[in-house]
Amino acid sequence: MEEIVAGVRAFQRDVYPQNQELFARLAAGQSPKAMMITCSDSRVDPLLLTQAQPGEMFVLQNAGNLVPRYGDAMGGVTATIEFAVVELRVANIIICGHSGCGAVAGVLKPELVQHMPSVATWLLHASVVRESMRDSGQLDAPDALQRAVEANVIVQLDNLHTHPAVADAHNAGRLQLHGWLYHIGTGAVTTYDPQRREFKPL
Repeated sequence: MEEIVAGVRAFQRDVYPQNQELFARLAAGQSPKAMMITCSDSRVDPLLLTQAQPGEMFVLQNAGNLVPRYGDAMGGVTATIEFAVVELRVANIIICGHSGCGAVAGVLKPELVQHMPSVATWLLHASVVRESMRDSGQLDAPDALQRAVEANVIVQLDNLHTHPAVADAHNAGRLQLHGWLYHIGTGAVTTYDPQRREFKPL
């Protein structure tokens, strides 16, 4: 905790004074360019990854970068997405998964999270990933986790479309949806191409 407090003090001492004009503008309101929905994994830092400045990226992080289908879990995720689209009118939403995702590993092997009932219940919002992997005989493949991480991004993009605010904005042409995968070990980012149904370099 001492290191965290020291970081706050360094921000107040060194960073804030150099960006005082920016923070003064931000105090009056926000107008982010995009929303990123990504995993709460401590290795995933959306602002570092995109080099976005404060106020440019509206971020939602949760275990597994999940978006429950509209009506399945009317909670914080649904409210945050609706606020971003309706009130902030973001022009882009990015679903960003990452390599080696522990949440997706729990989707593939539910026994890994059975001692955490809330986590197990939350991961049911990605159960279709496990079902499709099982049906295609890929559940025990050497690259099963990587395939599942990719499949999860696609599933969550599909789930986004079930949210009325997202569907309305997307159909009106003022909102674009993107699927990304961040490869932690290399720093690479791949993006989903819906026409080719594959991930390619960003």
